[in-house]
Amino acid sequence: MKSRIIRSIFILFLGGGIPSLAFAQGPLDLSLKDCIDYALKHQPSVKSVLLDQQISDAQNREITGSAYPQISATGNFTDNVVVQKQLIDVSMFDLSGRTPKGTLAPFEFGLPYNAAGSITLTQTIFDGAVLVALQAKKTVEELARKNILETERDVKVNVSKAYYNVLVTREELTDLKGNLQSLQEAAHQTEEMYKNGFAEKLDEDRLSVQLTNLQTQIIAIGNALELGQQLLKFQMGMPITTPVRLTDTLTFDDVRRNLSDTSGFTYDQRIEYSVLQTEKKENEYNLKRYKMAYLPTLNMNIVGGANRGSENFDYLSFNRFWYGYGFIGLNLNVPIFSGGERKSRVDEARLTVDKFQVALEGLRESIDLEQQQASSTLRNDLLAVSSQQANLRLSQEVFNTTQKKFQDGVGSNLEVVEAENDLKTAQTNYFNALYNAMIAKIDYQRAYGKIQ
Repeated sequence: MKSRIIRSIFILFLGGGIPSLAFAQGPLDLSLKDCIDYALKHQPSVKSVLLDQQISDAQNREITGSAYPQISATGNFTDNVVVQKQLIDVSMFDLSGRTPKGTLAPFEFGLPYNAAGSITLTQTIFDGAVLVALQAKKTVEELARKNILETERDVKVNVSKAYYNVLVTREELTDLKGNLQSLQEAAHQTEEMYKNGFAEKLDEDRLSVQLTNLQTQIIAIGNALELGQQLLKFQMGMPITTPVRLTDTLTFDDVRRNLSDTSGFTYDQRIEYSVLQTEKKENEYNLKRYKMAYLPTLNMNIVGGANRGSENFDYLSFNRFWYGYGFIGLNLNVPIFSGGERKSRVDEARLTVDKFQVALEGLRESIDLEQQQASSTLRNDLLAVSSQQANLRLSQEVFNTTQKKFQDGVGSNLEVVEAENDLKTAQTNYFNALYNAMIAKIDYQRAYGKIQ
């Protein structure tokens, strides 16, 4: 029982945050596929990574926009309340030479009212950083898509484990209820025998204790079943108050079915490895971008505008003359010395790429180990299920025989109690082994990249 609760709590913490409570009318019949499809639409982690993709798309559009012409318009109006004056040597303007040199007089340069407007077009002709950013656009989009696939894979794994936990708990509860019915019949028969003097009070008490223990265990398993259903809905992103009814079953044949051939495995089949490769590629573009910083940049500017000054505020009159202007210019920026800043950025980017290469090597070793462990665990768990299944059948036969002997009056209720205890133990061991084997199968498929 403790393993059942620990298993349920473990599943609870596989996913993201708890969804808000909601109410749904009527139970929903759900297969495992239904649960996975629902989770892929409603699980918060999936919603989050889809938003990340939209953010990435917006960033890519921003990068693309930087390569297109940039057009801006400006306008300004100035009211020179006090026109600025400047002292000028007026002797320079006296051609007769009568004005002594150094004679200064204040002059106003400008008019009280001035207005100007312009439109500027800027086009990047060559910029290494922009060029590399455009080249990396597809890689960024690919990384966003792979992050979605990785999140969806994890959601499928978590939902599957939670779903099978409910199935196994439900089957265990059904079998225990069957045991309870058989034990109640034995207890009733013992009670009648005691009343007629054919059994002792100890026999009746022994079965009563056994009934109480079994009823307590049924309540505990029922609570575990309810918790398991809530954990499943949590993994799906479904409000935990929504009533559901699971339609699938789980048998030993289900565990052994569809064990895919893994002989042609490549590391690229593991989505996390593919994600890491794409991240490395993205950082290689980052390194290239910093190297491009050594190259000159060339931009073109086209400016056109008009301005007008006036002693009176007559700008609302459209027949006033404006003085237009315009020019085309090129701006060439040649980097010469940056104090080692550019080199440091290149070195940092190169080391980051090397770090991703080391991470890929480490991930390959981790995958190899994970596959070996998953294969070994699955083999052992399949053997354990087979053994526990045989033991369960034998325990059931012993219990049936013991019960029949008791009913025929040639057996004791002590034998019934012992046989029922053995049967409960065998049932618990079988269902634990069945669940462990199904989880081992999921981990095995995940290790070989068969869950996408």
